[in-house]
Amino acid sequence: MIDSKLDVLTPTNCQMIFIDQQPQMAFGVQSMDRQALKNNVVALAKAAKTFGIPTTITTVETLSFSGHTYPELLDVFPTHDILERSSMNSWDDQKVRDALAANGKKKVVVSGLWTEVCNNSFALCAMAEGAYEIYMVADASGGTSKEAHDYAMQRMIQAGVIPVTWQQVMLEWQRDWARKETYDAVMAIVKEHSGAYGMGVDYAYTMVHNAPERIHGEHRTLAPVPAR
Repeated sequence: MIDSKLDVLTPTNCQMIFIDQQPQMAFGVQSMDRQALKNNVVALAKAAKTFGIPTTITTVETLSFSGHTYPELLDVFPTHDILERSSMNSWDDQKVRDALAANGKKKVVVSGLWTEVCNNSFALCAMAEGAYEIYMVADASGGTSKEAHDYAMQRMIQAGVIPVTWQQVMLEWQRDWARKETYDAVMAIVKEHSGAYGMGVDYAYTMVHNAPERIHGEHRTLAPVPAR
């Protein structure tokens, strides 16, 4: 039998869960730049929406400690329920288990805070008790130190979790640039969230293909005037 982990991720074989993408949790992240982390989380959410990936959003102790989910993330999924928990381990909440089961996909793409706590415990329990395959988005998750994040990733990998990055997941979903139904949306995400890659796309569109600039408003370019 071929190992199912050899299957590439597709829009029809996986689901997505965001765990505790909340400000107080982000305040404690020291494993990567927090603005970059938030950028990656929102980009991943936009990609999941573009490809119609069933998505669960869960939070912990919102009012007593963690604060509300990033508004930029909720803007991507304006009608989604937010599954509040008391346990650090999302697997301990029946609502989360039910949502995953209802989505009907055994491959689960995970983005959460913190890697060494909420991500780790959910991943191990979901694999052991739910027979899920876990794809941990390393650059859309964060830990309280680089060591905490890295060693949690290593522990999960040893247990069978597959490490991925947000852009890897999105481009695996896209797979073929001939898939025009999602091409423009993917390029929009790239231009807004992919740093130098996005800059390169803007450059190619405007300088090579003579596409209009990706700007709003009316801007004039004034010719050089040598100082007298």
